[in-house]
Amino acid sequence: MGDRFAAWIGRQEEITDIVAPDAARGLVATIASRDVAPVPGEPAPLLTHWLRFLPIVPLDRVGADGHPRRGDFLPDVDLPRRMWAGSSLRFERPVGIGTTMTRRSTIAGVAEKDGRSGRLVFVSVDHEIFDDQGLALAESQDIVYRDVPQPGAAPPAAQPAPADPHWTRRIDPDPVLLFRYSALTFNGHRVHYDRPYAMAEEGYPGLVVHGPMIATLLLHELLARHPGADVAAFRFRAVRPIFDIAPFFVCGSLSADGIAHLFARDETGALCMDATATLRAA
Repeated sequence: MGDRFAAWIGRQEEITDIVAPDAARGLVATIASRDVAPVPGEPAPLLTHWLRFLPIVPLDRVGADGHPRRGDFLPDVDLPRRMWAGSSLRFERPVGIGTTMTRRSTIAGVAEKDGRSGRLVFVSVDHEIFDDQGLALAESQDIVYRDVPQPGAAPPAAQPAPADPHWTRRIDPDPVLLFRYSALTFNGHRVHYDRPYAMAEEGYPGLVVHGPMIATLLLHELLARHPGADVAAFRFRAVRPIFDIAPFFVCGSLSADGIAHLFARDETGALCMDATATLRAA
């Protein structure tokens, strides 16, 4: 890596936002297809914070891929593909609807590597979210940048998903679902809604399903199957992209020790996302 990205490590930004009722309502309507009327002060649905603290920049500061141009907070990596590779979260206490929150983000590390598919750059970002009582949520986020594969290059070998989960939910991704999640998160990344761009410029077979939306589906399906479960920690790792050209499945199993193994698989049975949720003891 040399000194190329060294100056970015330790860089911080702070954003203050309000956990608005419409964000919670929009998330539940999109993820669970239910209409709710959030009440100020009640706990927001888990992962609603991904719909706040959004990088809203003028259009003249947007890059060709639809994301804000790199080089402001995140490093100016010159690779075309960008993916949210995973996160590890710790929930200290619920985030209340209508609460004013501040997110402090710190670039914890930047690593450049050569993989089988070419050059890769990994960026780790630590997020801390505070309210007037102190720390409410901590998250370590991993972002990976990579090159477009060469024409004719063989895709990575698929890893089989676990067999016999306790529950399975089928998801039929379509442009409406992807658009709604992009709108909720103010995500302009064109791979989620611009099919010609996704296929011609980034080499995908269709529109890409958002990684954080898949993670949200996994966690919320656990809560739908086990109402009242108190999640203390959640981590997920993206393994293989999912596209809107076929259904996918969110699955999970809960063990007696309060550990839930959650995963998403595609229609071929390949593992696409692996996740774990840890519940607090009753």
